[in-house]
Amino acid sequence: VQLQASGGGLVQAGGSLRLSCTASGSIFSINTMGWHRQAPGKQRELVAVITSRGSANYADSVKGRFTISRDNAKNTVFLQMNSLEPDDTAVYYCAAGAGVITSSLRRPSAYNYWGQGTQVTVSS
Repeated sequence: VQLQASGGGLVQAGGSLRLSCTASGSIFSINTMGWHRQAPGKQRELVAVITSRGSANYADSVKGRFTISRDNAKNTVFLQMNSLEPDDTAVYYCAAGAGVITSSLRRPSAYNYWGQGTQVTVSS
């Protein structure tokens, strides 16, 4: 499975960005896709993920500001990020998992495949 991410960049606080991630290869086993992020000196953390049934799970810090969606026909997930804050600055990684169970959704270790990462920088 290969994950190709796009989007990201530099934006002022209060602005918006949209990330996208397309999966290719042997994707039949993938049931969950989404985004994690890692800021300098911090551990990788969940941002938002969505299951193949469309159930979304968000970090508390982004609820109400970020929206994850998916286009199953295109094997693509999108992350619309609004009202961005400087604390959102991080490298954002697309992730995909096979057989991810509900209790493990928030754990980066539950995801089998990772994209290359895209930088999101929010200036104050």
